[in-house]
Amino acid sequence: MHVVIMGCGRVGSALARGLETLDHSVAVIDRDAAAFRRLSADFEGTKVTGVGFDRDTLIEAGIERAHAFAAVSSGDNSNIIAARVARETFGLENVVARIYDARRAAVYQKLGIPTVATVRWTADQVIRRLLPEGVETEWRDPSGKVVLAEVSYSPAWIGERVTHLEQACAARVALLTRLGEGMLPHAQSVVQEGDLVYLALQGDRLDEVGRILAAGPQRGEG
Repeated sequence: MHVVIMGCGRVGSALARGLETLDHSVAVIDRDAAAFRRLSADFEGTKVTGVGFDRDTLIEAGIERAHAFAAVSSGDNSNIIAARVARETFGLENVVARIYDARRAAVYQKLGIPTVATVRWTADQVIRRLLPEGVETEWRDPSGKVVLAEVSYSPAWIGERVTHLEQACAARVALLTRLGEGMLPHAQSVVQEGDLVYLALQGDRLDEVGRILAAGPQRGEG
């Protein structure tokens, strides 16, 4: 898949390397051409000098065929504007914006833009948000029978109670990560956009649960 990154600082360059390692094509946008020196010599992606929320610049970077967009420049406002253009003008669903001011993250979340506060940021977390596919095992007990795994899920689960998701999967939601903060769910907890969901389940059911969550809630469940 093709991913467009706005910002070629330490975050953007690390993200570009990580995505190329996963065999995805990458285009990096930065208004300062000198910033591209942070990319490795063997970087095979596209380098575009320009403003990341400019329509022509985004088109040059391949936004029209992109599957995901990450706004990780040094400016909160620029990142949010660019993320909204990617989503609202070009219809991208997988969009994430880096935010320095964590207090503003909740406001932007309401606009439908998943945000990652700089304090909590790692390239791995951003990649998981951009490429929400499959199940990522975080811990496995010595016998291998029980695992704690981060799972991707259909957007149809957003707004559903955690208990509904548990019933569908026959697994326990061990924790959620919301706006960079971990939380233990309770009976009234609801899945919100941008939540990372961690399930405790039998290791031999990972593929099955992945399919259930990808399909979304079914009629008659809950």
